[in-house]
This record gives sequence, structure tokens and C-alpha cells, in this order.
Amino acid sequence: MSDTDDPTVEAPNDGLASMLDGLEEMEAEQKPARKASAEKTADDLEAVFDVPVRISAVLGRTKMAVSDLLEMDAGSVVELDRQVGEAIDIYVNQRLVARGEIVLVEDKLGITMTEIIKAG
Repeated sequence: MSDTDDPTVEAPNDGLASMLDGLEEMEAEQKPARKASAEKTADDLEAVFDVPVRISAVLGRTKMAVSDLLEMDAGSVVELDRQVGEAIDIYVNQRLVARGEIVLVEDKLGITMTEIIKAG
């Protein structure tokens, strides 16, 4: 099942984009003007720190017939399209942003990002 088939995925919120634009304008009015060449810092993103996002770590994908899915039981194995040790994809709001590896942190699974995907 692809991310677009997921019934829990919400449609993009166009109002959010306009709200963020408004926040950027308010922030620009409150801060003194900076040189265009100045580096951006985490303070520049402070207005969006509390905006919730959906993060997905995709271990792999597969396609199967519904009849095969219905025959599955506890202990069934699903073969994925990835190899052991291969990087997993990390999505934020259905957009691929990074690749990483699975790690064990205090008896819980975690992910370390090994590569950031630049928007292109």
C-alpha cells in the first residue's frame, strides 16, 4: 500500500501556508534587518517549532494480493524490497527528507539519520 492510499493521511492545508507567510511577515517586522548574505539559524524557524508534522520511517515495501493478506497469521513473514543493512527512507508529511539506519536505544527502536535529502 502506498502512502497515497493511506486513509489516515490528511490533505495538505492551504491555510497553513498562508498562516506561515503571515508569521514570517510579523517576524520580519519585529527583527532588525539582516544582511541577505547572513546565515540562517534555528531562531529563524522559531515560528514553526510547534507545528505538528507526520514522520514516517519506511523499512521497505511490497505488493501482495488481498487473498494472500487474508491468509496471513501471527508469525507470517512479509518479504520487503530492501536488503538487511540497507538505509531506510524517512518521510516528513509524505516528502522524502532523509535516509537512516535502525538503532536500538534502551530496548526501543530508533533511527539515526545518515543522509539528508536536499529538495531539488
